[in-house]
Amino acid sequence: MGRPVVITGGGTGGHVFPMQAIAESLRERGLGASELRYVGSRRGQERTLLVGDVALTLLPGRGLRRSWGVSDVVANVGAVIGLVGALIIAQWLVRRWRPSVVVSVGGYASFAVALAAVSWRVPLVLVDFDAAPGASHRLLGRFATARCMAFASSGDNVVVTGAPLRAAIESLDRSTSARGEAKARLTPPIDVERSVVVVMTGSLGSHRVNAAVRELARAWSSRSDRALVHVTGRRDYEEFATTKPLVESLDYRVIDFGDMVELWSLCDVAVCRAGAITVAELTTLAVPAVLVPLPGAPNDHQTKNARVLADAGGAIVLSDAQCTGEALANALEIMMAPPTLEEMGRAVHALAHPHAADAIADVVLESRAS
Repeated sequence: MGRPVVITGGGTGGHVFPMQAIAESLRERGLGASELRYVGSRRGQERTLLVGDVALTLLPGRGLRRSWGVSDVVANVGAVIGLVGALIIAQWLVRRWRPSVVVSVGGYASFAVALAAVSWRVPLVLVDFDAAPGASHRLLGRFATARCMAFASSGDNVVVTGAPLRAAIESLDRSTSARGEAKARLTPPIDVERSVVVVMTGSLGSHRVNAAVRELARAWSSRSDRALVHVTGRRDYEEFATTKPLVESLDYRVIDFGDMVELWSLCDVAVCRAGAITVAELTTLAVPAVLVPLPGAPNDHQTKNARVLADAGGAIVLSDAQCTGEALANALEIMMAPPTLEEMGRAVHALAHPHAADAIADVVLESRAS
């Protein structure tokens, strides 16, 4: 086997899916499964999501908690011990594999391998999805051969590529007729004349946003022109399913988790967090949104992501503390007037970078060691 391309990162689906997208693009350019390797964390979602013919290596370690309770301090001591172990193992792996390039998509799983690449003088490509790069990428940025950025940025080694998306998302048809067909296909179907609001705040969900949406459903009870698809996340589903308000004419659906390909195919406007991949999906698919950034996100990167879309005219931003049923209703009333919704869709789509995975794959191949 020749010198492989190592793609490292993970911890969340927001890292794992882009790792898959980059690998898929590299394979379309002729690299075989044996010429690629994934490296992630034993505690991340990559353990179950990165299943296939590309070899996966899992390192110890987890992210640090940003609070000072006794249990948090104990957990952080364990996290530091895990990181030291990951650093040692990564040094050994990179020396053994002698990769032609290491690609880091961020997340706590990536730092050890990216640092090992710097130590062994292996070309390093950093892929940043957020408007504000994470701490490890800020630290290693000056050593990188190239930095692929989702948003416009300056720097000698910066290439603006956008954030890579799954092919199933990127190829979605969101024309008016296609959205109507998607509404009709749903079980039970949604009336094609209704405007659909999809609320989705991650696999666990946000209790504050969920409570606000329940208030919104009550306020919209008599709306026969709207459908509200409320994805609570698994943590809150039982509570909000059992306290679902009775509505008169509103089509109100409460589900724990949804297939985003299906949900984006019928969505007219979204209420969601502002993680990098969500933002990339919104821009690529021209979906206007009310964005409620995750409070306490590292370097407040979700607020910075959200502001990029809002400044372009494609989103309205509510802080988590501001997110009430009344605030959502007011924001959505502004957005959902047909001319405004169309204008916001065009504005958010202007920020899109189609085929980002292909652009990143080109940078990776150009950076490979001879």
